[in-house]
Amino acid sequence: MSHGVPNRNWSYPTAIKFGVGRIAELADHAKSAGLSKPLLVTDKALASLPITAQALDVLAAAGLGRAVFSEVDANPTEANMQAGVAVYNAGGHDGVICFGGGSALDLGKMIALMAGQRADLSVWDLEDVDDWYTRADAEVIAPIIAVPTTAGTGSEVGRAGVLTNSATHKKKIIFHPRLMPAVTLCDPALTVGMPRFITAGTGMDALAHCLEAYCSPHYHPMSQGIALEGMRLVFENLPKVYDDPNDLMARGHMMSAAAMGAVAFQKGLGAIHSLSHPIGAVYNTHHGTTNAVVMPMVLDFNRAAIEDRIKAAAAYLGIAGGFDGFRAAVMDLRARLGIPETLTALGVRAEDLDMLTDMALEDPSCGGNPVEMTRDNTRALFGACM
Repeated sequence: MSHGVPNRNWSYPTAIKFGVGRIAELADHAKSAGLSKPLLVTDKALASLPITAQALDVLAAAGLGRAVFSEVDANPTEANMQAGVAVYNAGGHDGVICFGGGSALDLGKMIALMAGQRADLSVWDLEDVDDWYTRADAEVIAPIIAVPTTAGTGSEVGRAGVLTNSATHKKKIIFHPRLMPAVTLCDPALTVGMPRFITAGTGMDALAHCLEAYCSPHYHPMSQGIALEGMRLVFENLPKVYDDPNDLMARGHMMSAAAMGAVAFQKGLGAIHSLSHPIGAVYNTHHGTTNAVVMPMVLDFNRAAIEDRIKAAAAYLGIAGGFDGFRAAVMDLRARLGIPETLTALGVRAEDLDMLTDMALEDPSCGGNPVEMTRDNTRALFGACM
């Protein structure tokens, strides 16, 4: 397949090997990170697909084996993590290759984090709160290689993972600086086989990351610029890959946008994520799709605080009409991608809104929203999303 996608090596925020066909380098980079017996963590759907076999063939040919763990739910739980840790330790593995979308990437990181920790340390003790990460023994965290096969989560360039507590149905962000992958392989060819609804949902996740980072009131000019360019890449390339899955140049741009969104959101996230996290935990919805459903309503919710900033973004993006034009562009993109229009269409029940409101207000993403989230206005926002 002919393409014009460049091959590039970047070192921000970690070593990124970007280009078509670079999955062939997987074993070399695994060895460079000190892995001799890695465990490849992927999800159930990907485990049997040719791209996973290709990755395993590369590892096996280099004498690194072909061990796989694939008991990964769409919204991974501590039970998935515990099962993965057991497989990791029983197999005598010395590193993790996270292969897949956000679920596999996040769970692979959790396995690498917890496999060598003392028995009395719970993963919940490492939530992204203050300096809780110092409770972990950093020296026993296993090396991580990340290979994304979707373009949305950005977990491949992040120092955290999201895990759902199966007892409370609450999503928690688990953080440690050592969770940053040693090497990330971004091969656009790995994304061409995504189902269209996954292409749509993950792409809208990348847009949500960039949008919320851009709108966050916190001061971080570097993230601000990255978020703005990330939005441009999504608006220009997500429709292309949705219509033509084999457009490798557009696929490459979407992989870049996904990584950019995750780098940018160290500036902050907001109400889009604080709403979508509990919905995903309770209803097991796709995270990026849920973000897309609530995005226009959150724009309305924050309008008084972000209108000028969105007007500037619209001008950069070539969207006429300022805030209203930007919102219309989001609505048009949602419609083109077949995103459900409301939370009701996504299966959310009105009787659960009080519970979801309480959960949303506990989510750390609230802190980055431009408008302070209270119980009253958050409950009203959920109602508007129905």
